[in-house]
This record gives sequence, structure tokens and C-alpha cells, in this order.
Amino acid sequence: MISPVFLAISLFLSASMSSEPNPTLTQQKKNITYLALGDSYTIGEGVEEKDRYPVQLVTALNKKGSVTCAAPQIIAKTGWTVDELEAGINASQTDEQGYDLVTLLIGVNNQYRGRPVADYEKDFEEMLKRAIDFARGKRDHVVVLSIPDWGVTPFAVNKKSDQAKVAREIDTYNDAKKAICKKYNVTFIDITADYRAIGSKPEMVVEDQLHPSGLVYSRWTEKLLTEVQKIKF
Repeated sequence: MISPVFLAISLFLSASMSSEPNPTLTQQKKNITYLALGDSYTIGEGVEEKDRYPVQLVTALNKKGSVTCAAPQIIAKTGWTVDELEAGINASQTDEQGYDLVTLLIGVNNQYRGRPVADYEKDFEEMLKRAIDFARGKRDHVVVLSIPDWGVTPFAVNKKSDQAKVAREIDTYNDAKKAICKKYNVTFIDITADYRAIGSKPEMVVEDQLHPSGLVYSRWTEKLLTEVQKIKF
């Protein structure tokens, strides 16, 4: 026969255990949203949707398991300068609640069209402030990528472009961009050096011989993932 005292203790322990939080509930992944702003490099000119670096980043984040990231909203178009990106944003429907993550890669077309760096500095700073606003004012939730050097591509070679001049101008643009990011305490990722080492290889460009292939975007994704994983969502 079970004693009343033993029965009471058993019932108490059972009730205590059942009241403990369920680990599967307390460890639920946080759902995050992502806005990618840019130009041809962000929209992935010449590659399949799955090979775009914003899409690759979401896939990688979801595989890592720390967060669940929705499909990225991409506001980008081939040929856009900073002011054209601004107009594109104004013409797009964005989430009034903001985003958990914002990436920004813009400027190559400003350089390509021969626009002054001083003008780019002003436009980029305003665009960066807008990106921060989209991130609900959280500067550590914004990541900026440097401008790739298109001068190394087969397109530039075939066009007989002055590769040294392009490189100097790209460096000047990137120096300005990096300084502005530092001013606002925003993460800046250098993808230019690596691109100069690989951008001329046949497998690293798409059919137009200018824009990066998915292999290049996967390298950018790795760099982005490293930085994004540092963010406390």
C-alpha cells in the first residue's frame, strides 16, 4: 500500500516537472526580414535568382539555424546610380515596420559615368542614412559592400578600357564609401581585393563577360554571413 506522504511527494514532483519550460519552445528561431539595396550586382545581372548574393545569404542563414530569414526584398536594377536607387526606393513599396537586416552595394555606375567623387560622397551618405532608417536606426544591422573593380573583367579588356584608371577611380570611390561607413559606425566589407584576383577568370563572369557569376556571389555571401552572424537580432 502506498503511503499518503509518498503519494503527495510524487504528485508534487510530477507537477513541478510539468511546469518547467519546454526547451523546444524557449529555443525557437527568431524570424527576421532583409532588405537588399543596390544595382546590377545586387539584382544579379545574368545569373539565376538562386545565385544572387541576397538570396544566397538567406539560404545560408536559414541553414545555420540561428534565425529564420524571409525571402529578401531586393530594390536594385542594372545601371542604377545612387540617385536612381533613391528614385527606385521611392517607387517601391517598403515595410513601414522596417527591416532586421539591410545591405547596400551601390556606386559602380557613378564611377562608370565619370561622375565626381564629391557628388558620390553626398549621395552615398544620404543613402546610408536611409538604409539605417530602414534598419530601425540600428546601425549594426546595416552592412555595406565595397564597389567591385569592373576593369579586371574580359569586357573591360575587349573594350580596351584604361584598367589602371578604372582601378584608381574605384579605389577613390571605395575610400570615400569606407570613410562614410566609419563615420556612421556601419560595417564595411571589402570585396574589391578578392574580385581583382578572380574577376578575369572565365568561370567568374556571366555571358556578357562583365557581371559576376554565382561563384563570385558565393564568395561575397561568405563574407556577409560572417558579419551578419555577429548581429544580435
